[in-house]
Amino acid sequence: MKPGIWYYDAVEEMAQTGRMIGVSETRFAPQMNLTRGQLATILYRMEGSPEVTGMEHPFTDVAENRFYSDAVTWASEYGIVCGVTETKFLPNVAVTREQMAVLLYRYAEYKGYNMAVEGDLSRFPDGEKTSKYAESAMCWAVNAGLFQGSADGGAIWLKPQSGATRAQAATVLVRFLEKFSA
Repeated sequence: MKPGIWYYDAVEEMAQTGRMIGVSETRFAPQMNLTRGQLATILYRMEGSPEVTGMEHPFTDVAENRFYSDAVTWASEYGIVCGVTETKFLPNVAVTREQMAVLLYRYAEYKGYNMAVEGDLSRFPDGEKTSKYAESAMCWAVNAGLFQGSADGGAIWLKPQSGATRAQAATVLVRFLEKFSA
């Protein structure tokens, strides 16, 4: 990573606080997609990595002793994460931008923040492509300034079903922390 690149400050802040670490000792991989397990882990670290003894989750694909195991257990216990089915979480699959919005929305609810949802997504040419389950969370994330869209071809796109890169996620998470003082 080079200083001055659009995501540099956000990645530095997330890495320095230990909320989001690299994929190795020397590599952050900013252009790699963030996974569902990684996002659960970041939210868990934002909460201070609380004890999960006595908590359970229903996911058969979340093995014990993985870096995300306790995070998924904690986030499932508090309704922050849900599976893609009743028993599958898919921790190693890329998190979409709309899924990230939903998890941040649920985390903010868990923290007791004001969750007023207003507005719509029509200012984005692809706003209508947001899944029904994610519309309120995406409206909230856009109105809170967490998601600002991606410039491409002279338009600003929301890209709700695209994977979120680690650089994009770091930027959105820093905005969240600044806005909500998590």
